[in-house]
Amino acid sequence: MQYKKFGKTIVIRMDKGEEVVSSLKSICQKEDIKLASVSAIGAVNDITVGVFNPDTKQYKSNRFTGNFEIVSLSGTVTTMKGIPYIHLHMSVGDGNGKVFGGHLNEAKISATCEMVITLIDGEVDREYSEEIGLNLFKF
Repeated sequence: MQYKKFGKTIVIRMDKGEEVVSSLKSICQKEDIKLASVSAIGAVNDITVGVFNPDTKQYKSNRFTGNFEIVSLSGTVTTMKGIPYIHLHMSVGDGNGKVFGGHLNEAKISATCEMVITLIDGEVDREYSEEIGLNLFKF
C-alpha cells in the first residue's frame, strides 16, 4: 500500500493481497484521522458483506469469492472511544454483470484498489444504541 496526502485529501493505492478495512484503519491510526469520508474503486476476490436486520439487531454476513470489480465503495471514518471507527459499504460486480454488496466486513484486493479519503475538520464519536442495535453518531 502506498498513499500521499494533498491538503485535506489522502489518495491511496492498495495492492494485491491487502485487506481493505484493516489497511484503511492502519492509515487512519498513522495519520490520526478522526473524521472523514471514503470512496474507492478497484478489484477484489474475497469479500464478506453483511445486511443488518433491525428486528433481530443482527447482521447476516455473506462471503463471496471470485473475480469482482468494486462498483462502489463508500463510507465514513469516525471514532469510538478514541479509536478510529471504519464504516464502509461495498457493491461489487461479477463477470456476468450481477451486482451485490452490503456492509463491508472484509475484502481482499485481487489487483488494486484506488481509494480517496476526504478529511473533515472536527470529530464525531459513536455510541451503541440499545434501541437500534448499532453504533450511532454521537454529537
